[in-house]
Amino acid sequence: MELLTPGIGLMFWQAVIFLLLVLLLGKFAWRPILDSLRIREESIEEALRAADEAREEMARLQADNEKLLAKAREEREAMLKDAAKMASQLKEEAKEDAKKITAKMMEDARAGIEAEKEAALKEVKDQVAELSVEIAEKLIRKALGDEKAQKALVEEFLADKNLN
Repeated sequence: MELLTPGIGLMFWQAVIFLLLVLLLGKFAWRPILDSLRIREESIEEALRAADEAREEMARLQADNEKLLAKAREEREAMLKDAAKMASQLKEEAKEDAKKITAKMMEDARAGIEAEKEAALKEVKDQVAELSVEIAEKLIRKALGDEKAQKALVEEFLADKNLN
């Protein structure tokens, strides 16, 4: 029965060893374990704070990014409007230039046609005059082929001259 009931000396030494173990563990093990737990808890809290700050920073950056995108879209729209306006203006200027060039070409063509017409009329008049002179010469030669007709014509001219 001695195995079932421990002796007082054994219990005393077990209590002393237990207290020494508790003191040694308290001094050398629990304090470092508690310190490491406290440090770990602080590092977890710091990581959570950093994650919250990063999330807030990410939200700020995303908002800034959206603002920049909106501004870029506005600038793009403004640039497209300006480009369309410039294209329209260039198109209008090209039309005006084309109209001016066409008008000048038409005026030059009219002047050229008029000059050609005048030259043609002068040439026709010259040919008519030359032809008239040739016809008159042939008629006069035929009519004045004999001497009698020539004398009559000279007397007629002289009489006509004396009257004037």
